Amino acid sequence: MSNVLTSAVAGVAFGLALAAPPGPMNAIIAEESVLRGWVAGFKAGLGAMTADAIFFVLALFGAVAVVDRLPTLRAVMVGVGGVLMLYFAYDAFADATEGFVDEGEVADDRGFRKAFVLALTNPYQVIFWLTLGVGLLEPGTLDVFEPMPYLGSALAGTFVVETGSPTLLVGFFGGILLWIVGFPATLVGAGRRIDAFAPAVAYASAGVLAIFGVVFLSDAAGTLL
Repeated sequence: MSNVLTSAVAGVAFGLALAAPPGPMNAIIAEESVLRGWVAGFKAGLGAMTADAIFFVLALFGAVAVVDRLPTLRAVMVGVGGVLMLYFAYDAFADATEGFVDEGEVADDRGFRKAFVLALTNPYQVIFWLTLGVGLLEPGTLDVFEPMPYLGSALAGTFVVETGSPTLLVGFFGGILLWIVGFPATLVGAGRRIDAFAPAVAYASAGVLAIFGVVFLSDAAGTLL
């Protein structure tokens, strides 16, 4: 496998690893998708992706590291994120009774705004860009399999990624784009077949947002008080 192709595949994998895990971002994407259609779900994902692009630029110039050096600033971000999550949880709960909205209806930009603002106050995304994100930006190489226990020595050198390369970064955002296109499409497809699916996902999204909101507020209070 060529270095360019290896870097592209690794970038896609890293992008999916950031975008796919359950959490507040995917809760908003899920809610928007099942209640307002694919376009709304995609726009919500695009809001989170836009925030990652901003963090990418800030990390490129070292600005993201400021959050790591100022625990009070981090705590304020966590607290604001917690309040927003609880507000969005209430909004998702209120919307859950609306049911699935036909794809033909025009989706507004509220999902984009919700995901974008929430992502900017999400310390976990900042932490990502402080750790793995910085590693992706710095020129060098990363042997993906070498750190693995037991099999690392045998697999060393089989999947070496060139970090800091444009191909890796394009693949990374390509992986995120792949998720925000495919995840809403999957939910919308399921929602069309199961009438009760949309309200159930909306209620689940409200629950996820509420739980993360309480966790974030508790974390912020522990630092500030």
